[in-house]
Amino acid sequence: MIEMKATRTLKIRVRDKHAAQLREASRAVNFVWNYVKELSSRSIREHGRFLSAFDIHKYTNGASKDLGLHSQSVQAVADEYVTRRKQFKKRQLRWRCSGGARRSLGWVPLKAGAAVWKNGQVVFNKQHFKVWDSYGLAGFKFRSGSFNEDSRGRWYFNVVVEVDRQLSPGQDAVGIDLGLKTTATCSDGDRLESGRFYRDLEKSLGTAQRAGKKARVRAIHAKIANRRKDALHKFSNALVARCGVDCGGRCELTETRENQDGQVGAGRRLGPIENHAGIQMRSRRHDFQGCQREKHHPNLFELQAIAGLEAQRYRRAWNKGMDLLWVRCHPRPRRQRRKEHSRARA
Repeated sequence: MIEMKATRTLKIRVRDKHAAQLREASRAVNFVWNYVKELSSRSIREHGRFLSAFDIHKYTNGASKDLGLHSQSVQAVADEYVTRRKQFKKRQLRWRCSGGARRSLGWVPLKAGAAVWKNGQVVFNKQHFKVWDSYGLAGFKFRSGSFNEDSRGRWYFNVVVEVDRQLSPGQDAVGIDLGLKTTATCSDGDRLESGRFYRDLEKSLGTAQRAGKKARVRAIHAKIANRRKDALHKFSNALVARCGVDCGGRCELTETRENQDGQVGAGRRLGPIENHAGIQMRSRRHDFQGCQREKHHPNLFELQAIAGLEAQRYRRAWNKGMDLLWVRCHPRPRRQRRKEHSRARA
């Protein structure tokens, strides 16, 4: 079994007694975010210049002492603002509100080295936070991360760590057909049915909403999400344990818009296979163009055969012993199909 280094984000629940302390820190983070937003907006409006994170750091030096934040947290806020402004190609981003109906969920960022594990607690900014240690944090070295609040007021410590990822010893090849009525269908007959997670609790949810019990409504929504995640995790975990090659097909149903949402949703649901199981994504765009038809799902047995051929090729040429591989086949581009169609008519 091959080992390799990889990074993983751990999500650890923080004890509720630290909620007030973290909310106070999140209000200070919101203040820094809004200051950075105003500073960046004025620079663009008055001078036509987009400030970088390095430029903003000069204006926030020394603010951490008055705000009660870690100095690296103030810098991380500026870095995050500039990164998201470039990512979404915006002149400015939204304000972060600390109260009211549009209140932003709590967020306290931290850089690598700002938080350490000491005496069974997370030490950050000279403060100790007790957590539910379900991963054995003493064996990891913390990198960047953040404290985050969910809709129910619970706080979590999210941190990036380096782990030894072991690839699955599975040797089977299987084709995966992403669908609408069924989330995923494997060529060996295994299926991931589209669960009625929301419908099963719809009656209880409606009762709580009519009664005005907001806390209960948020709890029911969280239960629905957790049930869905549990089913997807069990399916993907079993798939990775027995298979060495997973070949996922992609289809285009032009008659219905529902297919777009279904395909994107199914792709996100199977994302943990790539993120946590050691699978590497290989783009196979424009390869094996004849294996997929234009307006319906590809044949599962064709996908299975392609997966077997690809496994042999990659093991010889590229992977050098890697046992796990994700191959994604794409249909031909529309422009190419139009040219072929015009030639056939001529």
